[in-house]
Amino acid sequence: MATIIRTPRTRQRVIAPLPADVVLMNSTANLLFVLAGLSILVAAVWLLTQLPIFRLTAIRIEGDLGHNSEATIRANAMPKLAGGFFTIDLQSVQRAFETVPWVRHAIVRRVWPNRLAVQLEEHRAAAMWLPLGAPEKTSDKLVNDHGEVFEANLGVVEDDELPTLSGPEGTSAQMLATLQQLDALFSKIDWQIETLALSGRGSWRADIDSGARVELGRGTPEELAQRGERFVATVASVANQYRRPVQYADLRHHDGYALRLRGVSTTLTAAEKKAPRK
Repeated sequence: MATIIRTPRTRQRVIAPLPADVVLMNSTANLLFVLAGLSILVAAVWLLTQLPIFRLTAIRIEGDLGHNSEATIRANAMPKLAGGFFTIDLQSVQRAFETVPWVRHAIVRRVWPNRLAVQLEEHRAAAMWLPLGAPEKTSDKLVNDHGEVFEANLGVVEDDELPTLSGPEGTSAQMLATLQQLDALFSKIDWQIETLALSGRGSWRADIDSGARVELGRGTPEELAQRGERFVATVASVANQYRRPVQYADLRHHDGYALRLRGVSTTLTAAEKKAPRK
């Protein structure tokens, strides 16, 4: 006879989902708790940053101070600073110091817990700058050794024999590089450039300390160098032959150059061009 064993039935518990309005209410409550916690944390951090220990008490200035005293730098920059150790904007501090005359670049860092350190780099003047078409023959602008134009008090410039660059706005770096290139060439004949000019059409002209003027014409730096090398290699022998200094040289000719010595010329004057040939 078979025995039938009955197993007990398991009851399954069914959980009904919460109503939508209850879910929304719980989510909103959780969000409010999180926002309240964040607000308390932000307030606590803000109060911490306002403690007297974090108020800026000193700014250490280092680096180039050749054209400015530390007192002058502080007087120019400090009124533009605002904030404590944590809240002060380092970029605004950098800009404030870079507005000081002769300051080219400033690096600012925080020093725990209440100081700043500022490293300054000054402009190093390489030439005077006269924008093309400027109404005045003098300018308070200079070009530094990076080819950047800056304004400064010319009375504190140590080198009173700086050359002058005169050209269109935005060409100062190109002109400084060309000046250095030509100076290296002309130094072979003991010439020093006083003024290097670049016209709006791209033509170069150099005025020499001896009073001579050299028309270099247009072209790439390589083309200018070729003309200059050709000129420097031969001009001394021509000048020595006549024993007269160079007054004017025109290097714009394709296979040579025109030269005018004081009292002697290899070019025709306007009157000579008009005179009838015999």
